[in-house]
Amino acid sequence: MPHNMRAMVLEKPGQPLQLVQRPIPRPGPGQILLKVKACGVCRTDLHVADGDLTMTCLPIIPGHEIVGEVVALGEGVNQLHPSQRIGVPWLGHTCGHCRFCRMDRENLCDHPEFTGCTIDGGYAEYTVADARYCFPLPGNYDDLHAAPLLCAGLIGYRSYAMAGDAGKIGLYGFGAAAHIIAQVAVHQGREIYAFTRPGDEAAKTFACGLGAVWAGDSNHLPPEELDAAIIYAPVGSLVPAALKAVRKGGRVICAGIHMSDIPPFPYALLWEERSLCSVANLTRQDGEEFLRIAGKMQIQTEVHPYPLEQANQALEDLRLGRFQGAAVLVP
Repeated sequence: MPHNMRAMVLEKPGQPLQLVQRPIPRPGPGQILLKVKACGVCRTDLHVADGDLTMTCLPIIPGHEIVGEVVALGEGVNQLHPSQRIGVPWLGHTCGHCRFCRMDRENLCDHPEFTGCTIDGGYAEYTVADARYCFPLPGNYDDLHAAPLLCAGLIGYRSYAMAGDAGKIGLYGFGAAAHIIAQVAVHQGREIYAFTRPGDEAAKTFACGLGAVWAGDSNHLPPEELDAAIIYAPVGSLVPAALKAVRKGGRVICAGIHMSDIPPFPYALLWEERSLCSVANLTRQDGEEFLRIAGKMQIQTEVHPYPLEQANQALEDLRLGRFQGAAVLVP
């Protein structure tokens, strides 16, 4: 194994990532060393790069949708083995003793670590990870197509689960997460209504091709009242739009880690027991449940590969909506 690796590093918010040479890290107790096979490019990576997330530790190697091969085990790791393919998600570590961890709500841990935000992530040839927060991956996906499952899929699934037994679900922002969750919902017999950027006909066609019963502009009302709506786009003005679209007792779920300010809206939109909630991070149980579902069905992840050194281009293409689905870096 070589001594050094290539990595894309964020030195300062708002500046391009820099391609650097770094020593390959060594796994500490409870950690594993991975050779990165693929790493998805998530909208949260944009928020890290732009400085929207104040907990970011700089300099940082972004990336939290990591598919890798175990190459070395730290002391005390016995649940994984060398050459095993595993996935590394956004939640990289929790304290295990705060009140939220004790309540089995580790996604709300008071002292968490986040992959690619507070600990180095997967925009590199190698990375280390806490073995307890890694997932074996289903074998019916190659490395490239498995990467988006690890955040777009996992966070998407947590937000989808919060919709309960909703039969008609609106998805606002038909990107990486929505295109995965739409397939899960259709597979489970639910109706999906897709909301896209005004005038984005390609996104509407894409959504209908994945089973949506209707696709329209995000500022339009759907033809049917919705039981629930999930907002994946980080756009606060979609909150009152979604509240208008859901029935009495319906739920609107904000799935992103960051969102622009929500504009004032009349109480009448919230009345009649409509509810508004947010999703924070994920739990390991979310990961196990979703990957079990993904292993039983064949989710078609639409991916656009980029070489590692083109991470800045991938982020910019994501920002400008230049592709459908998900970008993936391939070292």
